[in-house]
Amino acid sequence: MWNKIKVFLEMIKFEHTLFALPFAYMGAVLGSVVVRDMLPTWAEIGWVTLAMVGARSAAMGLNRVIDRMIDKKNPRTAGRAIPAGLLSAKEVWLFITASFILLFVAASQLSVLAMQLLPIAVFMLVFYSYTKRFTWLCHIVLGLTIALAPLGGWVAVTGQVDAVAMLFYFSVALWTAGFDVIYACQDMEYDRRTGLYSIPSRFGLAKALLIAKCLHTLTALGLISLIWFTQLGWWYLAGMMIASAILFYEHRLISPDDMSKLNTAFFTMNGVLSVVVFTFTILDLAVF
Repeated sequence: MWNKIKVFLEMIKFEHTLFALPFAYMGAVLGSVVVRDMLPTWAEIGWVTLAMVGARSAAMGLNRVIDRMIDKKNPRTAGRAIPAGLLSAKEVWLFITASFILLFVAASQLSVLAMQLLPIAVFMLVFYSYTKRFTWLCHIVLGLTIALAPLGGWVAVTGQVDAVAMLFYFSVALWTAGFDVIYACQDMEYDRRTGLYSIPSRFGLAKALLIAKCLHTLTALGLISLIWFTQLGWWYLAGMMIASAILFYEHRLISPDDMSKLNTAFFTMNGVLSVVVFTFTILDLAVF
C-alpha cells in the first residue's frame, strides 16, 4: 500500500505543488486584504489548500493518462508510472475522480463564484494536455491553467474577480509559461521527430530560451506593478527585487551551448522564487 502511494505521489510530482501553492496563498491573502481589508481566516486557507491539492493532483493525473502513449515512446518519460506498468490507466482514472471530488468539496466551502467558475477550471485542466498535439502555444495554455491556482485563491475569499486579480493571474501565467518553455527544451528533438508542438521544436533552442526570458521579464514587471494597485509596499518591492534576481540567475544557468543545469533552473529556482514572493507579501501585509 505504501509503495503504491509513493508511486502515485511520484506520478503527480507532489513536491512540485511548492511551485503553485505559495501563489495560491498569495492570491487569498492579497485578495482578502484588497477587497475585505482583512487577512483570510485559517478555515479559508485550509479549504484553499485542499482545493489546490485536488486541482493539482487531477491535472497531473490527467496529463499522465492522456499522454501515456507519448510518454511510452519518449526515452525520457518511458519510466513514468503508466508506461512502466506501475499503475494502470484505470487506477489513475479513479485517482483523478477522487481528486476532482476533493476539489469540488473544497470549492463548495468557499465562495459561490468559486463554484460557478469550477467548470471552467475543470475544462482547462483537461484541455491543456491535448494542446501539444496541435499548437506550440501549449506553454501559454499551461500557464493560464496553472495560474488558476492564485486566481482561485483570490476568488475563494473575495467572491469576485477584478482588474487587480487578472493582473496577478496573467503575471503568474507568464511565469509558468516561461519555465515550461525551458522544461520543454529537453524534448525538442523528440517533439520534432514525432510531430508534437512546442516553442523549442518550432523555433529552436536559442529562440526558445529568449522567448522564456521575455515571458519572465513580463512576469517581473506584472508582479512589481501590483504595488500601484494594492496596499503592498517596500517589503513586497524588496521581495520582488530578490525574485527578479532569481529569474535572472535562472537564465544564467542555461544557454544554447550548455543545458546541463536545466533541472536546477527549472525545479530549484522556481520553487525558491514562489516562496520568496509569498513570504515578502506576508511580511508586507501581515507583519509590517
